[in-house]
Amino acid sequence: MSKVTLSAELPLCPEVACALARTPELFAFVVAPIISAPRLDIPDRVEPGVEGAARIWWFGVIPAWRHHLRLVRLTDREIYTNEWGGPVRVWNHRLTFEPIDENRCRYTDEVEVQDGLPGFGVRVFVHLMFRHRQRRWRQLATLLAKSDIDIRPGRTTID
Repeated sequence: MSKVTLSAELPLCPEVACALARTPELFAFVVAPIISAPRLDIPDRVEPGVEGAARIWWFGVIPAWRHHLRLVRLTDREIYTNEWGGPVRVWNHRLTFEPIDENRCRYTDEVEVQDGLPGFGVRVFVHLMFRHRQRRWRQLATLLAKSDIDIRPGRTTID
Protein backbone atom coordinates (compact mmCIF):
# COMPACT_ATOMS: atom_id res chain seq x y z
CA MET A 1 0.00 0.00 0.00
CA SER A 2 1.04 3.59 -0.68
CA LYS A 3 -0.01 6.66 1.28
CA VAL A 4 -0.68 10.13 -0.01
CA THR A 5 -0.91 12.84 2.65
CA LEU A 6 -1.89 16.48 2.15
CA SER A 7 -2.63 19.11 4.81
CA ALA A 8 -4.16 22.57 4.93
CA GLU A 9 -4.74 25.11 7.66
CA LEU A 10 -8.37 26.08 8.21
CA PRO A 11 -9.64 29.11 10.17
CA LEU A 12 -12.08 26.90 12.11
CA CYS A 13 -11.83 25.00 15.37
CA PRO A 14 -11.26 21.26 14.75
CA GLU A 15 -14.66 20.15 16.09
CA VAL A 16 -16.54 22.51 13.74
CA ALA A 17 -14.41 21.50 10.74
CA CYS A 18 -14.91 17.80 11.48
CA ALA A 19 -18.67 18.28 11.94
CA LEU A 20 -18.82 20.02 8.56
CA ALA A 21 -16.79 17.21 6.96
CA ARG A 22 -19.55 14.76 7.93
CA THR A 23 -22.14 16.49 5.76
CA PRO A 24 -22.97 15.54 2.17
CA GLU A 25 -23.24 19.25 1.36
CA LEU A 26 -19.60 19.87 2.26
CA PHE A 27 -18.48 16.88 0.21
CA ALA A 28 -20.47 18.17 -2.78
CA PHE A 29 -18.87 21.62 -2.45
CA VAL A 30 -15.24 20.54 -2.06
CA VAL A 31 -15.25 18.09 -4.99
CA ALA A 32 -17.25 20.30 -7.38
CA PRO A 33 -17.10 20.82 -10.31
CA ILE A 34 -14.79 17.86 -11.01
CA ILE A 35 -16.89 15.18 -9.34
CA SER A 36 -20.50 15.01 -8.32
CA ALA A 37 -22.57 12.35 -6.62
CA PRO A 38 -26.15 13.60 -6.92
CA ARG A 39 -27.84 10.69 -5.16
CA LEU A 40 -26.02 9.51 -2.09
CA ASP A 41 -27.26 6.19 -0.74
CA ILE A 42 -26.35 6.65 2.94
CA PRO A 43 -28.31 6.01 6.14
CA ASP A 44 -29.69 8.92 8.15
CA ARG A 45 -27.66 7.89 11.18
CA VAL A 46 -23.92 8.10 10.58
CA GLU A 47 -21.86 5.90 12.90
CA PRO A 48 -18.99 3.42 12.59
CA GLY A 49 -19.97 0.36 10.59
CA VAL A 50 -22.40 2.25 8.35
CA GLU A 51 -22.01 1.71 4.61
CA GLY A 52 -23.14 3.87 1.71
CA ALA A 53 -22.67 4.28 -2.01
CA ALA A 54 -23.14 6.80 -4.78
CA ARG A 55 -22.85 6.98 -8.55
CA ILE A 56 -19.89 9.21 -9.42
CA TRP A 57 -20.22 11.70 -12.28
CA TRP A 58 -17.31 13.53 -13.92
CA PHE A 59 -18.06 17.25 -14.33
CA GLY A 60 -21.72 16.51 -13.61
CA VAL A 61 -22.36 14.98 -17.05
CA ILE A 62 -20.18 11.90 -17.58
CA PRO A 63 -21.35 8.86 -15.60
CA ALA A 64 -18.62 6.83 -13.94
CA TRP A 65 -18.68 4.00 -11.41
CA ARG A 66 -20.60 3.37 -8.23
CA HIS A 67 -18.35 4.31 -5.32
CA HIS A 68 -18.75 2.48 -1.98
CA LEU A 69 -17.81 3.65 1.50
CA ARG A 70 -17.69 2.03 4.94
CA LEU A 71 -17.29 4.28 7.96
CA VAL A 72 -14.64 2.72 10.21
CA ARG A 73 -13.97 5.41 12.83
CA LEU A 74 -15.67 8.69 13.74
CA THR A 75 -14.63 11.07 16.52
CA ASP A 76 -14.85 14.85 17.07
CA ARG A 77 -11.54 15.23 15.21
CA GLU A 78 -11.23 12.22 12.90
CA ILE A 79 -13.13 10.41 10.15
CA TYR A 80 -11.74 7.14 8.76
CA THR A 81 -13.34 5.27 5.87
CA ASN A 82 -12.62 2.26 3.66
CA GLU A 83 -13.72 2.99 0.09
CA TRP A 84 -13.74 1.19 -3.26
CA GLY A 85 -15.38 1.21 -6.66
CA GLY A 86 -14.58 1.23 -10.38
CA PRO A 87 -10.81 1.45 -10.89
CA VAL A 88 -10.34 2.21 -7.19
CA ARG A 89 -9.73 -1.12 -5.44
CA VAL A 90 -8.45 0.34 -2.16
CA TRP A 91 -9.06 3.85 -0.84
CA ASN A 92 -8.57 4.02 2.92
CA HIS A 93 -9.24 7.67 3.73
CA ARG A 94 -8.41 9.31 7.04
CA LEU A 95 -9.39 12.93 7.67
CA THR A 96 -7.96 14.53 10.80
CA PHE A 97 -8.51 17.95 12.33
CA GLU A 98 -5.75 18.96 14.76
CA PRO A 99 -6.02 22.18 16.78
CA ILE A 100 -3.52 24.94 16.08
CA ASP A 101 -5.28 27.34 18.44
CA GLU A 102 -8.89 27.82 19.52
CA ASN A 103 -9.95 29.17 16.10
CA ARG A 104 -7.72 27.27 13.67
CA CYS A 105 -6.92 23.67 12.83
CA ARG A 106 -4.74 21.61 10.54
CA TYR A 107 -6.90 19.51 8.25
CA THR A 108 -5.12 16.44 6.84
CA ASP A 109 -6.27 14.03 4.16
CA GLU A 110 -4.37 10.75 4.30
CA VAL A 111 -5.30 8.23 1.63
CA GLU A 112 -3.91 4.72 1.41
CA VAL A 113 -4.17 3.17 -2.07
CA GLN A 114 -2.83 0.03 -3.69
CA ASP A 115 0.80 -0.07 -4.80
CA GLY A 116 2.34 -0.57 -8.19
CA LEU A 117 1.10 0.28 -11.63
CA PRO A 118 -2.59 -0.33 -10.77
CA GLY A 119 -2.37 2.28 -8.01
CA PHE A 120 -0.28 4.81 -9.94
CA GLY A 121 -3.23 6.51 -11.62
CA VAL A 122 -5.15 6.60 -8.36
CA ARG A 123 -2.18 8.23 -6.56
CA VAL A 124 -1.91 10.90 -9.28
CA PHE A 125 -5.65 11.52 -9.02
CA VAL A 126 -5.41 11.78 -5.20
CA HIS A 127 -2.72 14.48 -5.44
CA LEU A 128 -4.63 16.53 -7.99
CA MET A 129 -8.10 16.08 -6.53
CA PHE A 130 -7.08 16.69 -2.94
CA ARG A 131 -5.21 19.88 -3.81
CA HIS A 132 -8.45 21.08 -5.39
CA ARG A 133 -10.48 19.77 -2.45
CA GLN A 134 -8.31 21.50 0.14
CA ARG A 135 -8.37 24.78 -1.81
CA ARG A 136 -12.18 24.63 -1.79
CA TRP A 137 -12.15 23.76 1.95
CA ARG A 138 -9.99 26.84 2.67
CA GLN A 139 -12.32 29.08 0.62
CA LEU A 140 -15.42 27.88 2.46
CA ALA A 141 -13.79 27.93 5.90
CA THR A 142 -12.56 31.50 5.34
CA LEU A 143 -16.06 32.63 4.34
CA LEU A 144 -17.60 30.91 7.37
CA ALA A 145 -14.98 32.34 9.75
CA LYS A 146 -15.71 35.88 8.48
CA SER A 147 -19.49 35.49 8.54
CA ASP A 148 -21.93 36.36 11.30
CA ILE A 149 -23.15 32.77 11.39
CA ASP A 150 -22.48 30.95 14.65
CA ILE A 151 -21.08 27.67 13.30
CA ARG A 152 -20.18 26.06 16.61
CA PRO A 153 -21.60 22.54 16.95
CA GLY A 154 -25.27 22.70 17.91
CA ARG A 155 -25.62 26.37 16.93
CA THR A 156 -27.45 27.84 13.97
CA THR A 157 -27.88 31.49 14.90
CA ILE A 158 -27.00 34.57 12.89
CA ASP A 159 -25.91 37.64 14.88
